[in-house]
Amino acid sequence: MRAIIHVDMDAFYASVEQRDNPSLRGKPVIVGGHAQRGVVVAASYEVRPFGVRSAMPMARAVKMAPQAIVVPPRFSAYADASEQVFSIFERYTPLIEPLSLDEAFLDVTASVRLFGEPAEIARRIRKEIALELNLPASAGIAPVKFVAKIASDLAKPNGQREVRAEEVVPTLAKLPVSRLWGVGPKTEEELTRAGLKTIGDVAARDVGWLEQRFGSQGRHLWELSQGIDPREVVPDRAAKSVGAEDTFEEDLRGVDLLRPHVHAQALRVARRLRKAEAKGRVVQLKVKFADFTTITRRTTLSAPTDDGQTLYRAALELLERAHEGKPIRLTGVSVQLAEQQEPQQLGLFAAPAPPPPRSAKLNAALDRIAERFGTKAITTADIAETGGAADDEDPWGRH
Repeated sequence: MRAIIHVDMDAFYASVEQRDNPSLRGKPVIVGGHAQRGVVVAASYEVRPFGVRSAMPMARAVKMAPQAIVVPPRFSAYADASEQVFSIFERYTPLIEPLSLDEAFLDVTASVRLFGEPAEIARRIRKEIALELNLPASAGIAPVKFVAKIASDLAKPNGQREVRAEEVVPTLAKLPVSRLWGVGPKTEEELTRAGLKTIGDVAARDVGWLEQRFGSQGRHLWELSQGIDPREVVPDRAAKSVGAEDTFEEDLRGVDLLRPHVHAQALRVARRLRKAEAKGRVVQLKVKFADFTTITRRTTLSAPTDDGQTLYRAALELLERAHEGKPIRLTGVSVQLAEQQEPQQLGLFAAPAPPPPRSAKLNAALDRIAERFGTKAITTADIAETGGAADDEDPWGRH
């Protein structure tokens, strides 16, 4: 029997803002961008009763909650907090599957001998997050990922819930079919027309009937309704690339305005590469224009690297070739990870390995400063002038 914990930070971005600015505590807070074209990045629990939710257009959110306090997002602060949260996870298991900056699955099956029952591990994790970071987190504990995710949702805010193996089917039975993974509005409508309003309704149906009515998805939904979810927790080490991208609050035109943003993205990617002890030689630039058309350009370096300035120079060359003079709403830099090579046996009289380049020592020093004082403690002049940051997303570039 596996033991899976799903940890989900509560209103993560808004909670970080309330933590860092005590005047916001207990107030309705919206973290969002431009009032006309932006979207809600996060909504505190105090503003949610007004109907404000993440991904809602800012113009609509402000109308629904005119008394709300709107603060611009500080992605570097969220990235710092996320790194600290994941470092706490790593104290209990190496089997961590991040879903975003603020949530992850943890397989603690092999950790119970060291740290106690799964529910106790979840309590310890949440307590350490609260004491060390002053942030709330919720957790769900179950034998499978699907149920653990539902349990953490049911535990919010700032709580935890365990669903034991014998409790899985009865717990799921009361929930609406929209809680099943893969059920969107269209599928929910089809299920409702078939008389299936709850997960229990799906579980009670013959699987053959479901397959005949809904095809292969019918068996998938039936298995989920029975708590059958064989997917394993997949650690992030399997990632093939590392990336960072930004959507600008206002469209930018011209290489001079875009250069510091691409520079910041290259530095963020390099820092993540070094943290993952990885290097790459294929550099890709992504550009989304104001009309939402997107292009990508890539180049291959002579040797794998984790140096931010090297990545920046390559990305800048790509930008200069890709730039068409049109306004741009997004840029992104990513690096494909180099394949791990089998170690070669050294000859008896092999020449000694060359010393590491000076940039490696500089990068190591910069990383130590960032770890101790935050990613904004030291940066380049062009990035500082734009208010950019060196690390504003999660370690593998998810958003």
